[in-house]
Amino acid sequence: MNRIEVCFSPGEYHLYEADFQLVVVLDVLRATSAICTAMEHGVKEIIPVATVEEARTLQAQGLLAAAERGGQIVDGFDLGNSPYSYMKPEMKGQTVVLTTTNGTKAINMAKDKDTVVIGSLNNLDALCAWLIEQERDILVLGSGWKDKFNLEDTICAGAIADKCLESGRFFADEDSTVAAKFIFRSSRDNMFAFLKASSHRRRLRKLNLNDDVKYCLTPNNCTAIPILKNGSLVRLNHETVESASV
Repeated sequence: MNRIEVCFSPGEYHLYEADFQLVVVLDVLRATSAICTAMEHGVKEIIPVATVEEARTLQAQGLLAAAERGGQIVDGFDLGNSPYSYMKPEMKGQTVVLTTTNGTKAINMAKDKDTVVIGSLNNLDALCAWLIEQERDILVLGSGWKDKFNLEDTICAGAIADKCLESGRFFADEDSTVAAKFIFRSSRDNMFAFLKASSHRRRLRKLNLNDDVKYCLTPNNCTAIPILKNGSLVRLNHETVESASV
């Protein structure tokens, strides 16, 4: 039997990382939801970078670049991390450089692991079905907010843990995983209402981004599972699974 655990934020990642080679990164509002949506709508690859400076450098080399800080598009960039930006027909087949406040930082923290995949509520069932078949220990890493706990990533992490544990193929030791599971169970009937008072929901509401929030909290409107391969996120298929750690 394999182990699945939840790490609430990148600030706690060092406490877990030694035990896991398969990491699921979450940033529900909104980076990983946007990444899953981009793959669903035909974006070829996304290059996650930790800093705006790295994004500007690659943008200067002619790549399409997206940057978000504090919920807003950074000056000098045409795209941020709204899922709707990646649904446009002209995005199909594109390579996009992406940097965000929390999500791309977490992805880069985990990049040395054998397998890094991207999760969200949007691809929940497809992701969990794949994870259950891997027969490997799994760490679910929430991006949090500036290294702190947040509710939306914890709810999603709890949903993933709950589904994997219910399969009978996993166990969990950490209280963080137990807490995430029960927070998910408390919220699953109406996550939008449950998160009404959450800190990032308030930030996004002030920016008039409620449509983004509703989309990101809609389970299973995507089947794409993004996987990190050679520094880029691509849509998972059998070939990428076999060569993801090359």
